[in-house]
Amino acid sequence: MRKPSISFAVALVAAALLLSFRNAVADQAAAPALTVSLAAPAQRQWPETVPASGWLKPWQEAIVASETSGLRITDILVDVGSAVVKGQTLVRLSQDSVLADLRKQEAAVVTAKANLTKAKANADRARQLRHSGALSDEKIVEYLADEQTATASLASEEAALDSQKIKLAQTTVTAVDDGLITSRSAELGAVVSSGTELFRLVRQQRVEWQAEVSARYLPRISEGLNVTINEPDGHPVQGKVRLVGPSVSTDTSRAIVYVALPSDVRPRVGLYVTGSIELETTPALTIPETAIVFRDGISYVFTAGEDKRVRRIRVETGRRNNGEVEIVSGLDRSSKVVTSGGAFLSDNDVVKIAGEG
Repeated sequence: MRKPSISFAVALVAAALLLSFRNAVADQAAAPALTVSLAAPAQRQWPETVPASGWLKPWQEAIVASETSGLRITDILVDVGSAVVKGQTLVRLSQDSVLADLRKQEAAVVTAKANLTKAKANADRARQLRHSGALSDEKIVEYLADEQTATASLASEEAALDSQKIKLAQTTVTAVDDGLITSRSAELGAVVSSGTELFRLVRQQRVEWQAEVSARYLPRISEGLNVTINEPDGHPVQGKVRLVGPSVSTDTSRAIVYVALPSDVRPRVGLYVTGSIELETTPALTIPETAIVFRDGISYVFTAGEDKRVRRIRVETGRRNNGEVEIVSGLDRSSKVVTSGGAFLSDNDVVKIAGEG
């Protein structure tokens, strides 16, 4: 009789231990895995952007060249990097031979004026005596022709004098516009010829961004759109579309968009930078970037329901701005999203909601 009683007692103890173990496991399973904060997706109005990249180049480049030939450079007054104003002297050429030719031409003008005075006096006398018979008709015609010849000769010599004065002025080479000198070919002592390039300058120190964009965006890009450029130092620069290029590259299917920069911005010419062009503003369903969990190259978010259990949902992301990311698909606007810590969660985990008792 004792053996059945002992067996029954052992069975009761075993059942009690099993029940206690199951309760402990259930309690452990129901314990919150993490304390999280939740947020509902927000509806924003964000501009759609077009990525672009390209070179910073001069808005317009001016070439300063010699207009005369055979003269030697005697002074160079500016160098690369110099800011100049329109009319400022950049180079002086030797004037000795030009001044000698100028004096010679001035003497020729004086001679022509004297010849004209003499010819005019003879012609006046011939006109007075035309009806008196004191001079033959042939002589009268000769005097009148001499007057015309002397007049033309004086005009020719005066024109040659003006030409010499222009040549003298050309011995001083000046800036054709306000700008920044970007290259110098002038060398002291060099004898220049007509058209010899001496300097290049960026007109008005204006630099523009020649951004390359995919041709599929061209119908939506127009003058005046806002542009953000990322400088190498990380400082963003704002600009505006000045011109949309009229042609598309057959090799890359990309077009050039010319972006004007603010007048007070002086980035270095020749830098290759990236940026974006803002198109029209469109609605965007956004959540904090910290809510996105990447696994195997796929974007997920965790949402929490009334039972405080999280669900992992795959989403497609779009634009990003000020710490938020656009959700293109996969998420309902009424969902409650775990804003951070999702990397430590698994699907169906129980969580504690921050701020709740």
